Amino acid sequence: MFWNWNTIDTCFISKTWHITSVGMFAGSCIAVVGLVILLEFLRRAAREYDVFIHHRALAIAKPAPEQSTRYVHRPSILEQLIRAVLYTAQFAVAYFIVLLAITFNGYIIICVFVGAFLGAFVFSWEMVGGSAGGSGGGSAG
Repeated sequence: MFWNWNTIDTCFISKTWHITSVGMFAGSCIAVVGLVILLEFLRRAAREYDVFIHHRALAIAKPAPEQSTRYVHRPSILEQLIRAVLYTAQFAVAYFIVLLAITFNGYIIICVFVGAFLGAFVFSWEMVGGSAGGSGGGSAG
């Protein structure tokens, strides 16, 4: 495979994904951007689910306020099953993105980068610094 900028008569992943028109190529580019955004969504969903599990376990345990030790909790079988499904979905989508990138099509690779930027912008927009229950946004210095 060689680096290319082909738009028409290009194949991605399989023979059934054969680009025969400019519109089909544009749709493929949009789909690639969407796929990478989906990956970032899945990463965020997995993080949020872990936080949900942790907060629910803390609410059930109700540790004393003066305790300074961290509470560690092993997820239930159902919780771990959901975590494993989220991880497998991330892994499958990421693998598919790598397969798209190794076509060495410059436009597709740019679409992967655009999707990563948009996905990170939307799904990584979280509080930074401070404690989990605090106001966040510590100062640099």
